[in-house]
Amino acid sequence: MWKNACGFPPASRSNSIDHVHAFRAIQPESVNVIWGLCMGFAWTAHRFSGGALALDVANSVVLRFDAERRIDRFDDPAAIDAFAGAANLYGAERKRFGPLIPARLERRNAFIGLREATDRHFRALVRTEDRPDLLADLLEAIAAVLRQPAPAGKGTPLDVATAHSALGLISGPEPGRLKICPNCAWLFLDRSRNRSRTWCDMAVCGNRSKARRHYRRSREEPKP
Repeated sequence: MWKNACGFPPASRSNSIDHVHAFRAIQPESVNVIWGLCMGFAWTAHRFSGGALALDVANSVVLRFDAERRIDRFDDPAAIDAFAGAANLYGAERKRFGPLIPARLERRNAFIGLREATDRHFRALVRTEDRPDLLADLLEAIAAVLRQPAPAGKGTPLDVATAHSALGLISGPEPGRLKICPNCAWLFLDRSRNRSRTWCDMAVCGNRSKARRHYRRSREEPKP
């Protein structure tokens, strides 16, 4: 029988969840990353290429504009928990917000609404589209998250941190810093000195583009 990276067969998913909850109290961030590996997907450093928490959250939808291949990584609430843990390891704003804790399940709709409003507004901003309605939608989505009572306990809830991250992006960054990766269409901040960064992650999307160009050239070159 096929087993996942942690040795659990597909039918044992509920048992693996019990193991994750048992160990989360010991090493919460590491366990969330391991949980992602067990389910066949990991929140690696590449998944946090956006340069801001709000952009990394927006980028949790893969192939957003491909109706047949689109993947929403947050369809599973457990994946949101894993994202929060991995953001503590790889997120660009981890020092700003301190330890992130998962958003509560009852706050999920507001959190997803914030994610979608963030993507729409900043994608339009990169394309220099004049869409004040999208800014208004984003501000309302931020308010919908922040007006809810914050849960008790240590750490910053993921949805609250994402709302503050989006607010920071509204007041900045400098023009030309916010970009869309031409390979994967993720949003990212170009923090290079001369704003020359093209890809969200040169090691991933940049190399894929190079590989495609090399393949095309090899096909076009005449054979001896």
